[in-house]
Amino acid sequence: MKIEKSNPEIKAVAFDIDGTLYPNYRLYIKMVFYFLKNLKFFLHYNKVRKILHRTAVLADFFEYQGRLLAEELSVSNEKAKQLIEEKVYKGLEPFFENLKPYPYVKETFEKFKAANLKLGILSDFPPEQKKDIWGIAPLCDVIMGSEKTGALKPSIYTFGSLIHELGFPAENILYVGNSIRSDVKGAKAAGMQTAYIAPRWRLLLKKLPKEADFSFINYRKLQKYVLK
Repeated sequence: MKIEKSNPEIKAVAFDIDGTLYPNYRLYIKMVFYFLKNLKFFLHYNKVRKILHRTAVLADFFEYQGRLLAEELSVSNEKAKQLIEEKVYKGLEPFFENLKPYPYVKETFEKFKAANLKLGILSDFPPEQKKDIWGIAPLCDVIMGSEKTGALKPSIYTFGSLIHELGFPAENILYVGNSIRSDVKGAKAAGMQTAYIAPRWRLLLKKLPKEADFSFINYRKLQKYVLK
């Protein structure tokens, strides 16, 4: 039976991954010893990523990222890119195995798919790091890593690439994320509707972002917002 959409303005829903489809603390607990073992690297790498979040679109994101880290670590560009591949892109892969997503995440994707909504993923880290993204990948029409667009969120260009791939006007796309700056403000600046998955303390203190069209802590609340 077809599920009718309660909001006819929404024709597609796209999601961030990290901290949005699963709680960040579950990943942090699993990788705490790995992080401490590679503490020097990650401190410098996180500094590089902060710079990249403020950087305009790059012709070769990975080359520039490597160059920034090379300066931080005083190593060659090739060595820096090798370290990123080994410690981040490949090194973090095992920690996503058996990592539990939020309750009702896959159910939400299935219900949205049944309602003929187009579904997308836009993450700042390679989506393929998470394999089939807990069974969600086969349900998606678009899966994108922002690095391959040349810029990290909140770049309007990156969200513009997502909008283009989904094939609907920005105002007909709902973007779901856990970062106010990168996800909510970034998608809003690109003209999209936004939904913010909030930590409980924000709800308790009534500190929800005014920029978000909708805030929730349970994916079934998101379902009700989008579907009848």
